[in-house]
Amino acid sequence: MSIVENKKAFHDYAIEERFEAGLALQGWEVKAIRSGRVQLKEAYVILKNGEVWLIGCHISPLTSTSTHISTDPVRTRKLLLNAAEIRRLIGKVERAGYALMPLDMHFSKGRIKLAIGLGKGKKEYDKRDTDKKRDWEKEKAQLMRNKRG
Repeated sequence: MSIVENKKAFHDYAIEERFEAGLALQGWEVKAIRSGRVQLKEAYVILKNGEVWLIGCHISPLTSTSTHISTDPVRTRKLLLNAAEIRRLIGKVERAGYALMPLDMHFSKGRIKLAIGLGKGKKEYDKRDTDKKRDWEKEKAQLMRNKRG
């Protein structure tokens, strides 16, 4: 079940591979995510010292959060991946010029997971071409509906 999607990632990047990563979260963050108070719009993923980090993900704290906990809505969060997957990502990002971006946050077996995508940035004409194809598919579906009715 999806919690939040990053539609901008699909617009700006040609996604070639997807990975599912766990997140190292604090208790208040889990509660806020379960209530849907998360935003991935300006978030990105980086590799640093052989670890994968999520930066810029905004999780708004609930008003019922404890007073003795200091909340930081945009703190850097560690992503939990298999060592072999991390090595593979490092190779692709450093050598082949790929970028990592968060695609969507979802529940998997009761746990919160983040789907990250490995892709290359689209050029402006690629974005326009994607928009044209999407518009044509919509128009074609509408014509088929009208033809039947």
